[in-house]
Amino acid sequence: MMRLPILPTILVAAAAAAMVWLGVWQIHRAAWKTALIARYETNRKLPAMAWPAQPPAGESLLYRRSSGFCLQPVGWRDVAGRNLKGEPGWSHIASCRTGAEGSGMEVDAGWSTSPHPPSWRGGPVGGVIVPDRLHRIRLVAANAAPGLVPSAPPSPADMPNNHLFYAFQWFFFAAAAVTIYLLALRRRQRGKVAPARPNT
Repeated sequence: MMRLPILPTILVAAAAAAMVWLGVWQIHRAAWKTALIARYETNRKLPAMAWPAQPPAGESLLYRRSSGFCLQPVGWRDVAGRNLKGEPGWSHIASCRTGAEGSGMEVDAGWSTSPHPPSWRGGPVGGVIVPDRLHRIRLVAANAAPGLVPSAPPSPADMPNNHLFYAFQWFFFAAAAVTIYLLALRRRQRGKVAPARPNT
């Protein structure tokens, strides 16, 4: 009967268990991501809402249609973006005052091939709420500012959901680690068995 070395066996078992746990966690992540995308798709079908006075703590408003009023752009930033035809260029995002109340709004005023911001002075805007890495949310305007064309808003369908693939990878790594360890033990055990000497 093969005797298992205690410390190496414990280390391999712990590593394999950790990999299995990571695989199970990725399965839960896949279910969470699927539910999240479904919620965003539902948001796209909801009636338009007024721009929130304060950004929501979570992501409940993403991909909803919304409208607001930009009293005055107080700053601009340009990010890589695409127009509705999928052409690469620059999306021009204005930081707008909305009045004494609220924290303002970020408005993607439109797309162009130039990184220079437009001369837009504000006004009513309507479009779709999307994620913003600096301000949590921004509004991608359906009607672009003069001199621009509408930016293509991101879609929930574009969100990656590779968690099941990652789960398979972790399960495979766990199985491979155990298999390699067992093969190493068998080889070690065979090496300890001395070959029988022929009778003279």
